[in-house]
Amino acid sequence: MKPFVHATILFCLFMISVVPVFAGPFKIMSLCDLNYPSDDGIEWECRKLMRGDSPVKLFGGHWMDVLRFNRLDRRHFITGLSIKVPKRLEDVKEFTPMPATYPAAEAEEKFILVDQSEMFLGAYEYGELVLSFPIAVGRDGTRVPNGEFQIDAVDRWHRSNLYSVEGLGIPYPMHYGLRFYVDKREDGWSTYWIHGRDLPGYPVSHGCIGLYDEEMQKKVYKSPKNVLLQDAKTLYLWVVGSHADSGKFHKIPYGSRVLIIGTPPI
Repeated sequence: MKPFVHATILFCLFMISVVPVFAGPFKIMSLCDLNYPSDDGIEWECRKLMRGDSPVKLFGGHWMDVLRFNRLDRRHFITGLSIKVPKRLEDVKEFTPMPATYPAAEAEEKFILVDQSEMFLGAYEYGELVLSFPIAVGRDGTRVPNGEFQIDAVDRWHRSNLYSVEGLGIPYPMHYGLRFYVDKREDGWSTYWIHGRDLPGYPVSHGCIGLYDEEMQKKVYKSPKNVLLQDAKTLYLWVVGSHADSGKFHKIPYGSRVLIIGTPPI
């Protein structure tokens, strides 16, 4: 078995690939209980979602901002979930807790900063923030490793070869995969990826970094019906840039540096 396949088996499997969404010990129904450093700068109140609520119905043109503030995707905007609602929606317009500049990366064409304490990722060009995304990370026991890494391989249609989507029997998709670390200390090796996945609003991955991927969600779950949030695809295309890309797994010599810092809220 190839080393990158072991990556899928050992560390990039996430709970929804083996159990239903919000099932088991990882169930969290109040995102208000998660504390991020950036929360101190925004006044918010906790609101429990009711039947018939939708992001657009509640927040109008700010619906994407509120989802980003909660690190939440539309598929998990469900009845009974409590979320953080800013008292002034304009306070979270184009929300990001990532610094606008990162001087340590001023000499680098492309650089990725992942802040686990904020559950957010920032993409920088010569030290200037150009993209930022909410992310899913792992919790205690399945943490994303902190440290400096580099993207060394990409796989547009990466998927698990061991676990399947609950009830469908198809390999779990991990699209727009960017491999940033191969840990050769363990038997069979363990590898870590940035890739598309569900974002339930709290740490849930088994060691990888997840981004919005409504393209995958529509194909697999038939929800949401209209694809709007495609952060995984956006970051993938930014990393690949003008370089040739077959869409299949291949190593790359031009991958950006990745710095991962912080500790998730749980």
